[in-house]
Amino acid sequence: MVVFSAMTTMAEDGSRLWLRYEKVQKACVTGVECIAAQELRNYYDGERANLVIDTTMAQDAYHIEGTTISAKDEIGLLYGAYALMRGEEGYSAPQWQLRILNHWDNLDGSIERGYAGQSIFWEKGDHTERIKEYARANASIGINATVLNNVNASPKMLSAAYIKQVKKIAAILRPYGIKVFLSVNFASPMALGGLKTADPLDAQVAAWWNAKAKEIYKQIPDFGGFLVKANSEGQPGPGDYHRTHAEGANMLADAVKPYGGIIMWRSFVYGANHKGEDRVKQAVSEFVNDDGKFRDNVILQSKNGPLDFQPREPYAPIFDNMKRTPQMAELQITQEYLGQSRHLVYLAPMWQEFFRFVKPNRLKGIAGVANIGLDKNWCGHHFSQANWYAFGRLAWNPDLTSEEIAKEWLTQTFHLPTTKRDAVLSMMLRSREACVDYMMPLGLHHIFKFDHHYGPEPDGFKAEYPIEWCPVYYHQADSLGVGFNRSHTGTNATAQYAEPYRSLYDDVKTCPEEYLLWFHHVPWTYRLKNGHTLWENIQEHYHHGVSEVEDFLRIWQEVKTDFDEQRWQETQERLLHQLENAREWQKVCLDYFRSFAEKS
Repeated sequence: MVVFSAMTTMAEDGSRLWLRYEKVQKACVTGVECIAAQELRNYYDGERANLVIDTTMAQDAYHIEGTTISAKDEIGLLYGAYALMRGEEGYSAPQWQLRILNHWDNLDGSIERGYAGQSIFWEKGDHTERIKEYARANASIGINATVLNNVNASPKMLSAAYIKQVKKIAAILRPYGIKVFLSVNFASPMALGGLKTADPLDAQVAAWWNAKAKEIYKQIPDFGGFLVKANSEGQPGPGDYHRTHAEGANMLADAVKPYGGIIMWRSFVYGANHKGEDRVKQAVSEFVNDDGKFRDNVILQSKNGPLDFQPREPYAPIFDNMKRTPQMAELQITQEYLGQSRHLVYLAPMWQEFFRFVKPNRLKGIAGVANIGLDKNWCGHHFSQANWYAFGRLAWNPDLTSEEIAKEWLTQTFHLPTTKRDAVLSMMLRSREACVDYMMPLGLHHIFKFDHHYGPEPDGFKAEYPIEWCPVYYHQADSLGVGFNRSHTGTNATAQYAEPYRSLYDDVKTCPEEYLLWFHHVPWTYRLKNGHTLWENIQEHYHHGVSEVEDFLRIWQEVKTDFDEQRWQETQERLLHQLENAREWQKVCLDYFRSFAEKS
């Protein structure tokens, strides 16, 4: 048990996240002297605790019996200490050994798809204490690795000056069990090493990477390895030299192999090599012939859906097709396509939806694209903190329910009587489905405004853009109907799925309605299971999404007296903006689609 600080003791700006402990300095802690002992001594309200090293236990696992915590090493004890303070007991071990945050932070301090201020790693100034608190927060939920920079990586990241900075960051994170990784630019040997090529089969290129790996590991012996975005959205890669992804990844894998490093190679690849092919099919087309050809220290990292972090997507079929290649899932914590940090959208239900299709034991690890910055509340929206928390808890145990995790977070983050907590809990649990309803119901997708992906633009088309970046490409609305035909009569994207989903999705009569317009071009007059037409259902979903946000605001007013003023007011302002934006989505989308539907 822990004692949480009273609302009046400190400004409630959200800076303490869910770690809002009162310093009681009450417990007598015996056994191993480590950070876990310090945390328990400061914050645990029990009389005593005992920390025991048991080298027979699994890595990162802990066992809590009474007030005794056993673990293989000090990091396991730290995980156990936070679990004890959450009220856990018994044995617990993580589902995956690789539980990693991907930061899309740039070396100038900006963050791509970041909605919470500048980078805690690369913004000018001394952010040592902030990074230490970041490490502590991650350790409290079991996250054990981090990528410090953007997948659209600058070659400068591998220069001696920046490696020196990475060494300093690694030293802050290490005591909390967090390994550092770096995103790398595949053409770094040309930009930094003066080579005329980055061909992975060129001996000089391989030698450059070998030397760079040696340089990094000399500075940071526990360095994790590299994350690579190659031949995607203009990034260089092995395809520039008519080499395969396996050849590119294996060259890097050989460089880090002597030090125990790994390569996380992203499958988010589409574009020039697939002219005319449905974008959601391109990852499988790009990688399937490389299955089984990657080194054993390469992990293919794939987004949960086949497109791009949409409010709802079916699972990515690459998880069905790469049967001999280790894979990990990439989830997006930062809400690029879900209202960014302006909307309250709790993401655990979306991630659990993914795990219904892709079983956790098929994966080697899990990555979350983080939205953590220098804003006082870390994530831009007080409730966006819950998504960071939920990612960590699901990365440890994907069998936890969205409700269990939300209750944990609410209990640790706010002081609420049970009835008020349950009211706020209902907001969180309904919020993702509400967002889908007021943005893109029934399988509609990617109808956002260009570039920044905030707000609706269903009529979006720019001739200078590739067609697969344009909203009109995805909804295919005409006088006959709406939706993208990916069945065997269309692009045949359904063929990339394993059974039973291949047949289920291919038939408009059996396709789950939440994916209907993802896989089928459906007549406006087509009747859904509720007996209403498609057009009637689309209108009902948009109306329901808006009414849900109206209800969130009603609930928020009712709990006002149970919250500190600052966090209540800042959340209120966000909810008012969310309602305004939801109404915009409703009006713009229905006005646009009405121009087709009511002519049919």
